[in-house]
Amino acid sequence: MIVCIAEKPSVAKEIADILGARNRREGFIEGNGYQVTWTFGHLCTLKEPHDYTPMWQRWNLGSLPMIPPRFGIKLINDKGIEKQFAVIEKLMQSADMIVNCGDAGQEGELIQRWVMQKAQAKCPVKRLWVSSLTEEAIREGFANLKDQSEYQPLYEAGLSRAIGDWLLGMNATRLYTLKYAKNKQVLSIGRVQTPTLALVVKRQLEIQNFVPQPYWELKTVYRDTTFSVVEGRFDSEEKGKEALEKITGQLFTVTDVTAKNGTELPPRLYDLTSLQVDCNKKFGLSAEQTLQTIQSLYEKKVTTYPRVDTTYLSDDIYPKCANILKGLRDYQALTVSLLDKPLVKSKKVFDNKKVTDHHAIIPTGVYPQGLTDLEKKVYNLVATHFIAVFYPDCKFRTTTVLGESADVKFKTTGKEIIEPGWRVVFAGEQADDKEEKENFLPSFTVGESGPHTPGLTEKWTQPPKHYTEATLLRAMETAGKLVDNEELRDAMKENGIGRPSTRAAIIETLFKRNYIKREKKNIVATPTGIELIGTIRNELLKSAELTGQWEKKLRDIEKRQYEAKTFIDELKAMLGEVVRDVLSDSNVSRI
Repeated sequence: MIVCIAEKPSVAKEIADILGARNRREGFIEGNGYQVTWTFGHLCTLKEPHDYTPMWQRWNLGSLPMIPPRFGIKLINDKGIEKQFAVIEKLMQSADMIVNCGDAGQEGELIQRWVMQKAQAKCPVKRLWVSSLTEEAIREGFANLKDQSEYQPLYEAGLSRAIGDWLLGMNATRLYTLKYAKNKQVLSIGRVQTPTLALVVKRQLEIQNFVPQPYWELKTVYRDTTFSVVEGRFDSEEKGKEALEKITGQLFTVTDVTAKNGTELPPRLYDLTSLQVDCNKKFGLSAEQTLQTIQSLYEKKVTTYPRVDTTYLSDDIYPKCANILKGLRDYQALTVSLLDKPLVKSKKVFDNKKVTDHHAIIPTGVYPQGLTDLEKKVYNLVATHFIAVFYPDCKFRTTTVLGESADVKFKTTGKEIIEPGWRVVFAGEQADDKEEKENFLPSFTVGESGPHTPGLTEKWTQPPKHYTEATLLRAMETAGKLVDNEELRDAMKENGIGRPSTRAAIIETLFKRNYIKREKKNIVATPTGIELIGTIRNELLKSAELTGQWEKKLRDIEKRQYEAKTFIDELKAMLGEVVRDVLSDSNVSRI
């Protein structure tokens, strides 16, 4: 008998139907030589400190750091989980072969491997690896089952992540709570959550400590067009007034008109982070809400696997794209012009080198039915971005006009769309905040001259903006560096903090622990959060850059370019340093 184990009952049912298993049993479905069972996400977890020795039951500075000689796993203490595990264990003990049908990612691999270890499965294990839950994808996956050994590095990376989080979380939380907490408040410290909180606190303090400075802008209006002084802002009112007086009553002359044609590529396909960013900007959704929604669309077979960090497709997806577009029946007005000729195959979309386990999030071509309003909105983003990448580039003309009055030089720039290309897909949608509002200019001629209306305006420098969930996700992706360029951002993803699939949960954890709070769309640090980061003097615990380097090492473990043992040994050494630093701290201030 072949035992298949999925991550959710709903996915198990889909697989069972395709395999011809129709007989429902307690905790599994049977038939046609298969037994299909399921977990409910994590059934097992790493053992807690007291499971290793009674000495670690009590929180005591003298017992730190706690480093088990060998990490072990245990069932999560839940009656439903214990009941389902008993079913799984019985099936696996008598199986001829097991097919791991868990989510095709690091976390999915870890969940199922732990269950198989706990059940002491001895038979051969194969791996189902699919990027969507359509019947075609599942059948293709079962026709190409891989040996479990091919995914050993993925498991080792997941295990290293879990052990690293345990080592830092368990030890640092006890260490800081015992040393600095008052009123028995637990000060939660985490490998990813603490650097994330530090990003928010740093921004908060920059805002609080910001001292506004005045400056003056000189602009003039000529032929209903606003020109700005080329020199930029004035740091004193006297200088601004001097320039204003100089040009008042003088004619304005156009000295140069330059038109430059350019092209604008379609927006990238979505990875999870960019989808969460757009859903926060456009719909006000939290990262967690977006993840839940896109996960639901995946389970409804209408979009592909969501927990991805690439915006590219592999070459083998190209032959399937025409059929996917045909399946987008509600978008026929946009797809009909694409399907009467071969689809464009751009290196900006299809690149095997940019795809590892999974490709970007795209529609599957299965017609969406029974979607909630929220699911429709998120699905529409995925569908329109997929359509847009096959459209031509947008062609535009940028016109720069220079002028002067009494030797004071001015400049204005305007953008004109010549051929909208992919922009027709998003016609009528509100532009993103970062996009410049189109500034259409009248026709100017070099040498023309006439009256103008100058004005001097006092302004004040502005503090940095608070993080929103969208900008915090981007900051986590780039380890706190402000990066707008997509190519550069791609290069930095390997050093981002957290994974696309975990960032939403990290942010939610900070909310639940009252370290951060929402003020409208802004994320602000609470006094407790600010105090906690102020108390942590060891940069290793709160540096986004250093945490990003650990993330890179975890990815390298996946690629067989780094040893899991080395990663854990480094964390143990770092932990010893953190414990020594805190124990020797003479500061007695408490949170």
